[in-house]
Amino acid sequence: MPTNSEAQPTAIKNFLQSPLANNLALGAGMALVISLIVGAWLWGQKPDYRILLSNYSDRDGGSIIAALQQMNIPYQFAEGGGAILVPAERVHDARLKLAAQGLPKAGNVGFELMENQKLGVSQFLEQVNFQHALEGELARSINSIAVVQSSRVHLAIPKPTVFVREAQKPTASVLLNLHPGRTLDPQQVKAIVHLVSSSVPDLSSKNVTIVDDSGNLLSDQEDLGRNNRLDPNQLKYIQEIQEGIVRRVESILTPILGAENLRAEATVEVDFSHTEQAAEKYTPNTKPENTAKRSEHINESKSSDGSGDGKPEGVPGANSNQPGQQKDAKESSGNTSSQKENTINYELDKTVRYVQESMGTIKRLTVAVLINNKTEIGPDGKSTTKPLTEDEKTQITGLVKEAMGFNKDRGDSLNVTNTNFTVPTKEVIPEEPFWKPYANIETAKSAGQYLLSFIAMLYLFFKFLKPMLKKLTDPPLPSAAERYNKNETSNDDGNSNESARNNEPNLNDAIQLANTNPRVVANVVKNWVNE
Repeated sequence: MPTNSEAQPTAIKNFLQSPLANNLALGAGMALVISLIVGAWLWGQKPDYRILLSNYSDRDGGSIIAALQQMNIPYQFAEGGGAILVPAERVHDARLKLAAQGLPKAGNVGFELMENQKLGVSQFLEQVNFQHALEGELARSINSIAVVQSSRVHLAIPKPTVFVREAQKPTASVLLNLHPGRTLDPQQVKAIVHLVSSSVPDLSSKNVTIVDDSGNLLSDQEDLGRNNRLDPNQLKYIQEIQEGIVRRVESILTPILGAENLRAEATVEVDFSHTEQAAEKYTPNTKPENTAKRSEHINESKSSDGSGDGKPEGVPGANSNQPGQQKDAKESSGNTSSQKENTINYELDKTVRYVQESMGTIKRLTVAVLINNKTEIGPDGKSTTKPLTEDEKTQITGLVKEAMGFNKDRGDSLNVTNTNFTVPTKEVIPEEPFWKPYANIETAKSAGQYLLSFIAMLYLFFKFLKPMLKKLTDPPLPSAAERYNKNETSNDDGNSNESARNNEPNLNDAIQLANTNPRVVANVVKNWVNE
């Protein structure tokens, strides 16, 4: 009889060699193979990663990665770490969730900084926080412009004072980082200047400085444009006038000649000078009877001689009261005199003229029209080209003059030319093969990935999974007693008894061997199973 220590390993060996252990081993192997096949399929179905965010600061990058890890969203870094990539189907979801968390902050903190004010903060710190919040809000507003990628705003707001003479005006500086290949026109620079100046009290537009990321000063382009070149609005006005003249000429000639048989160009000289004139004009003097009187003044004075009426004459005084002096005065005033003055003021003609000429006046128009020869189809069906007749050219010239607003006194010029157009030869572009758009490295990598995953799946299936399935589905091998009984029943009745008697010693020996040395019996059975 075997001991307990020898019986336990024997039981484990018997269990491992039993059909249940074989089935468990086959199940574990099948699970492993299926997991490998699934892994190969998932590797072949690698998700397409798209850009979630780019050009972010290091602080924002760390916050974004932490948020993605909390949301269990896989991510990758682009080459150089300039962008964060996530699966294409989760790009929009991740952006909305990050925006809900206020990411990315991009270093611009707005008025939400004022929401976290602590109790007992000083007035100076409160003013600094307000200025920092205002700078962040201005930077956010400037960043919303399509050309601007990012911006920084610096405000210099002086401390208020009660002394008017010592009061200083605030100033502002704006640093712009533009998108690659884009520029700001003077109108956009002017708009940014007014945006900043209108957001800060007492900030003049002259105290706003704008610099791009290359160090170029942009805020003085307005003065340069005013002194050295035309305003963009003036150039746009000239272009609109020229295009309008061309459209009118083409629209009136297209029904006659066809859209492909004429070309027109116009040049406009515009006077943008602003003139104001004031003048006073006086007419020459006319005859008095034809002129209206303004006023008339007549002054008359008379004096006569004395006739001895006994009254003293002369200048009153002491001398005239004396008898001798009165006689002398009478003798000296013997003649009579009279005086008359007449003053007439006539109205004067005066013309006051005030002239203000508006800017944008057209000084001269120059229009050139090129007309193709007319095409005629002969009786044989062949087309021939012939130039226009003089009457047709005269008719077209008159129509063009009316359409362009021709003014001879202004010096306008019109040139209508008839010639045969040169038809360009059409280049025959060979048809591109259907596979040409897909012949690139990315397509080859994807195809190779799918092919390798398919080959790996086939190899695992035919090498491991299929044999395991076959062992599970095949019927179990019969035992030795069953095979012996089967062989006995298959013989005839005469030989069965004799075979049983002949094999009985062998069967007894096998049973005894199995009891005394089961390892040998197990090896024999194992060989049978392998066969």
